[in-house]
Amino acid sequence: MTPVEETQPGGKRGVVSFFKELPVLVALALGIALVIKAFLIQAFFIPSASMEPTLEIRDRVLVNKLTYRFHEPERGDVIVFHEPAGDPCARAVPQEMLPEECRRNAVQKTRDWFAELFGIPTGDIANKDYIKRIVALPGETFEMREGVIYINGEKTDFPSSKDEGPQLDKTDWTPVTIEPDHYFVMGDNRGNSSDSRVFGPIHRDKVVGKAFVIIWPPTRFSGL
Repeated sequence: MTPVEETQPGGKRGVVSFFKELPVLVALALGIALVIKAFLIQAFFIPSASMEPTLEIRDRVLVNKLTYRFHEPERGDVIVFHEPAGDPCARAVPQEMLPEECRRNAVQKTRDWFAELFGIPTGDIANKDYIKRIVALPGETFEMREGVIYINGEKTDFPSSKDEGPQLDKTDWTPVTIEPDHYFVMGDNRGNSSDSRVFGPIHRDKVVGKAFVIIWPPTRFSGL
């Protein structure tokens, strides 16, 4: 009878088998990560104080990219959206005349892709995103009187306008009716926020998803 060769799990054949399977495992992991980042959930880094006190500088939040496939954005949602003015790197000029941040090679783009999985800032101006809160919905009329927000002529307390602190804001804004598929967004730190008062209401197609939880730092872990 011909003997059957047996190999212990930790033997040489086990190691060889592992390295043969490693590329498949790595490709599978990358595929799963790609699907999650593209369609389900992505982490984002907060670089400014425009959403204080809700979000502080260096917070990291998770954004649900799937939720708005099932229902429309709602007032009060904290959303992430793409650069309202469009891709600053998409210019019809010679490549060498573009800013250095726009001239990224394949290695840099791959590195940035992995960094974005964990909400690590990359400095990629071609994929700049904003995070704000929805204040007015399509078809509604937005107005501000001495810092108080009115929707369709009715006074609201959202977002609140405080006498002190980061939301101090006593400005006026003439009535504007929001077009279909557009949303008027503002930072919670209304006195220090570049939002729809600067770049106008954002189109539905610009919305990446809804921020739903602060995941970092651990001491600030909470839902939104």
